[in-house]
Amino acid sequence: MKAFAGFAAGLLFGLGLILSGMSDPAKVLNFLDILGPWDPSLAFVMGGASVTAYIGYRLAWRRAAPLLMPSFDIPSRKDIDAPLLTGAALFGIGWGIGGFCPGPAWTALAMGAPGTLVFIATMLAGIVIGRRLKA
Repeated sequence: MKAFAGFAAGLLFGLGLILSGMSDPAKVLNFLDILGPWDPSLAFVMGGASVTAYIGYRLAWRRAAPLLMPSFDIPSRKDIDAPLLTGAALFGIGWGIGGFCPGPAWTALAMGAPGTLVFIATMLAGIVIGRRLKA
């Protein structure tokens, strides 16, 4: 049941990315380019996602445990450290240069978007390098 729920959630997420335009790097880059051909439409996507997450969390926290797990898995760390800031900066730089973040990149891979293979390859290389540096 967990595998099916994960597949269904991933499919719904991927469809949402495609319908919202988040899997199109040109649309994302136009949103980030406030001095050029700015496209504010993704602000509505982010706003809708924020409202949905807010409601979802309020409903989830009413439960003693998630539907398919024995308990909630909540991070215990709340500090802001150098690895967190470095990772956030690298994520933002990669998003600004490529127009992708990991979820939309995998979705765009299935759609055959130009440059997606390069982005996925470098993203995976970055994950491997980051894990080796952390170890």
